[in-house]
Amino acid sequence: MGKINVGRWILGGIVAGIVGDILDYPVDGVWLAPMWNDQMTALGRTALSTNQIIIFNLFGIVTGLVAIWIYAGIRPRFGPGVKTAIYAGIATWILAFLVPNFALMWVPHLFTGHLVGYTTLGALVECVVGAIAGAALYKEA
Repeated sequence: MGKINVGRWILGGIVAGIVGDILDYPVDGVWLAPMWNDQMTALGRTALSTNQIIIFNLFGIVTGLVAIWIYAGIRPRFGPGVKTAIYAGIATWILAFLVPNFALMWVPHLFTGHLVGYTTLGALVECVVGAIAGAALYKEA
């Protein structure tokens, strides 16, 4: 089994993260924004600040790096291509969004099930499409 091509992993991961961030904007920044704002107000919090949005976008880059790291790790077993990228995107989504969103937002009833469900499903699309984009740039060392 070969080594991960670090340069291509970083490049693919950044691209995956940027694609995910771009796809997140219409979901959470437009469609779900009124729900987020209403529910944040109900918690006694303000709407997201510019600094918080920047942090969320940086989290998106880290998520992209994780997705392509997973892709690079499973690529020798599943082969290169879209199918493997989809697997990596789904694995990333489970680890970075599905479990944390439900455990930290829905179970303690901080946010409604609808908001948590919609944002989590949106993240599935973001992770999978981002992983496909980033994986297209990844090549073995």
